[in-house]
Amino acid sequence: MAIRWLKYLSDEPRLATPQEFEQLEHQWGVTLPEEYKRVAAAHQGMTPEPGVFDVGRGTNVISVFLTVSGETGQDDYSAMGAFEVLEPHVPEGLYPFAETPGGEYVCFDYRESQRQPGIVLITVEMDIHPIASSFSEFLNALHSGNRRT
Repeated sequence: MAIRWLKYLSDEPRLATPQEFEQLEHQWGVTLPEEYKRVAAAHQGMTPEPGVFDVGRGTNVISVFLTVSGETGQDDYSAMGAFEVLEPHVPEGLYPFAETPGGEYVCFDYRESQRQPGIVLITVEMDIHPIASSFSEFLNALHSGNRRT
């Protein structure tokens, strides 16, 4: 299913630069998946449609893909800002890239692999729930919420 990208943080898309990705990778000490960089470069601060994902026995939804660039006034929606909130509360190796309407974070999980991070949900209680084994798998599994499991 093709993903449409809807406005969320601003009326105009703001493209992320390769230098912004390099800075984020340097700060986190990881290499981000190429597909993520391609998607986030064009759609940071936007909402995917469909945006529902399965987690555990239920579903959740992405409200926004966090920004790679720390734009003034948008720190609450930046990947680095979200990381600073999570870092004291979660194990090392978890890096946020999207947020849910309930203030939970969808994150890369580098704890088991530096080459192919899994995707997890971190709840407001700081519980960690697996979602997908890769960013590509995560994107391919997004749905409208109308399917039966």
